[in-house]
Amino acid sequence: MSLTIRLHISTPTARTARLYCSRKPDLYSAAAVFKLRPCLHSNPSAPLVFSRTRRMISASAVKSSSLIEADGGSLVDLVVPEGRRAAIVSEAESLPKVKLTKIDVEWVHVISEGWASPLRGFMREDEYLQSLHFNSLRLGNGTVVNMSIPIVLAIDDEAKERIGGSKDIGLVSHGGDLIAILRSIQIYKHNKEERIARTWGTTAPGLPYVEEVITPAGNWLIGGDLEVLKPIKYNDGLDHYRLSPQQLRDEFEHRKADAVFAFQLRNPVHNGHALLMNDTRRRLLEMGYKNPILLLHPLGGFTKADDVPLDIRMEQHSKVLEDGVLDPETTIVAIFPSPMHYAGPTEVQWHAKARINAGANFYIVGRDPAGMGHPTEKRDLYDPDHGKKVLSMAPGLEKLNILPFRVAAYDTLAKEMAFFDPSRAKDFLFISGTKMRAYARSGENPPQGFMCPKGWEVLVKYYESLQADDEAAAHKSALLSA
Repeated sequence: MSLTIRLHISTPTARTARLYCSRKPDLYSAAAVFKLRPCLHSNPSAPLVFSRTRRMISASAVKSSSLIEADGGSLVDLVVPEGRRAAIVSEAESLPKVKLTKIDVEWVHVISEGWASPLRGFMREDEYLQSLHFNSLRLGNGTVVNMSIPIVLAIDDEAKERIGGSKDIGLVSHGGDLIAILRSIQIYKHNKEERIARTWGTTAPGLPYVEEVITPAGNWLIGGDLEVLKPIKYNDGLDHYRLSPQQLRDEFEHRKADAVFAFQLRNPVHNGHALLMNDTRRRLLEMGYKNPILLLHPLGGFTKADDVPLDIRMEQHSKVLEDGVLDPETTIVAIFPSPMHYAGPTEVQWHAKARINAGANFYIVGRDPAGMGHPTEKRDLYDPDHGKKVLSMAPGLEKLNILPFRVAAYDTLAKEMAFFDPSRAKDFLFISGTKMRAYARSGENPPQGFMCPKGWEVLVKYYESLQADDEAAAHKSALLSA
């Protein structure tokens, strides 16, 4: 039996909106958006909205700003003000030091800018256990915020002994630069097997983040409050894309956004992605928003070896805007600095939570978000539909509207990317990321209309350079063995 609720809302402009919510709605309909994730800040002009428990909230409880409130009520900013920097640097130089890996520094970046707000440093044991077992943190006032990925710093026995009884330590980058102080530290046991099993749902060998980060890490975790000496920079020509949550919020306000919808990806943008993003904006306009802004937000931290590198992806994304596939006036392209876990439904909660802190109140989620193929078997590691289902129920994400993908594929009749029509399934061609990379490696063009020409050219040149490097390496090896 289905249940239909009709809610009549009178807006200040005297228009009447009707919201139809069913237990089995079209997941991509406007009604489904509000049913899946009612949002206190999703439409500030509406005098009544529903909380997740369907309790009515009065108009006075709705913020006047259209941007969603950061977790914990305010953004964390852990970068030391310039006026205090010299004194903090002097203090840090006198402390025991811990050397960070490149990925540790990426996490310092994430924490320092407030992506993980209200987290103020690497997790102490109570925060770690809540994250690991509950995918959330309970704050002092009793509210719950999502925190599905443990953000921790591992040290080995030698570092633990060197720290001794010190309450504070200095953190040094992999390049040798002093970058932060970790204060009021707590050291506790790093149970790697438990961490892996609960984060990934498997301990199978071949998980990229596990092999890169956890397996070689020390047997202790150290938590504490961060003070970061200055903003983290990579000097790779892409720092201007690395906008902090506060910088993004400022830009959304500058553009007078009344809705922000975020789209994360770690692959090049093809016309199916663009179709989805443009269609999402159209639907938001139909729902009554005046100026929805797209946050195209590629992941910029650690990724596995066969993913397209960040600099190539950013160049490709710029061509998508240059070719007019996405509108530069209503699109912000920025880098999300987090490392990638490939932990499926567990990790996609982290991706969504971080975008709340950046000001997004809508999050687009697709098939198998943050997933990967099983490392030892020929199947997906996670059910491809579980990510969007988990997001619709995850603790601490109640204020975020979840927008599930509509499936897009190449329409062989229209010769363009289109939403899949099951009634004529034989007319559609699904081009996977693997197939796309195979086209680019071989120099073969994909079907016309799959990707904008300038964007495709970027990928072809990248794979040609890889092939040239492989040939040069083979030639050098042959000369050495001759």
